[in-house]
Amino acid sequence: MATRAILRGKAVHGAARDTAHEGFLGHRHARWAKVAAAISLIAILAYALHDPLPRPNGGTWLGYGLGSVALLLIIWLSLIGLRKRIVTPRPYSLKAWTSAHVWLGLSLIVIGTLHTGFQLGWNVHTLAWTLMMIVILSGLWGVSAYTALPQQMSANRGEMTQPQMLEAIRAIDRQLDSAAQPLGREDAGIVRLSLEQCDIAGSLWQRLTARQPACGNRRALDSIAARVHAQKQYGRPDARLQQIQFLLERKDAALSQARRHIRMKTLLELWLYIHVPMTFALIAALAAHVLSVFLYW
Repeated sequence: MATRAILRGKAVHGAARDTAHEGFLGHRHARWAKVAAAISLIAILAYALHDPLPRPNGGTWLGYGLGSVALLLIIWLSLIGLRKRIVTPRPYSLKAWTSAHVWLGLSLIVIGTLHTGFQLGWNVHTLAWTLMMIVILSGLWGVSAYTALPQQMSANRGEMTQPQMLEAIRAIDRQLDSAAQPLGREDAGIVRLSLEQCDIAGSLWQRLTARQPACGNRRALDSIAARVHAQKQYGRPDARLQQIQFLLERKDAALSQARRHIRMKTLLELWLYIHVPMTFALIAALAAHVLSVFLYW
């Protein structure tokens, strides 16, 4: 009896551990993917069997039905921001909710498009459909980012946090400042390029590309490296310049690491600046869409 109890305990513990490591897309053996696929299939079959005159549109009984389902789904999906502030166990865990959010959101491509009957034009109804597609596509961007980038961020930073990466750069700057003290005016001015004209983040484009074409450290490194190379051709190079070159190379590597981290962090955050505002715009457009239907149809 005791042995069976231990084995049962191990099995339950193993199952819980497997569930904990399960991604939100495949939560509970992709339960919500199957639900979304079933809903989409039912909508497609209903649309195929429906033969309204003169043509399919949102004003038929099927159009109203699909529109109602789409409206309820959009309202529910928009509540995920509130759900993230509430901690509960399964079956209403945040992982399950997020899985449902993604897969049911994708099913809206089918449901919402079939609701229109493919009758799109320059009106508030098409505006609502367009905003819905923008929200869904930006959500797909977010899913792909959260699936791939965290692991890349972890591999890039190693055992360091972002504050530690920045502190490592500051420590190299202090070493550069000390090493530049005995240098002549011209060489010291080159080192100051690294100390005074070196942005880590920069503009949004520079954050996304992780590149700084006018980086003072890169310019200083190129100049010092050229001087050391020239000295090697005519004799023994200045040991102080070699030390400066070594420090500039270390800083260049540290800057590249920090900029890659900032790039991936920006990609993780940027999609929300599209997804969230477009969601509010979609809800406003849906309100106008529903109101116009009741008033003028």
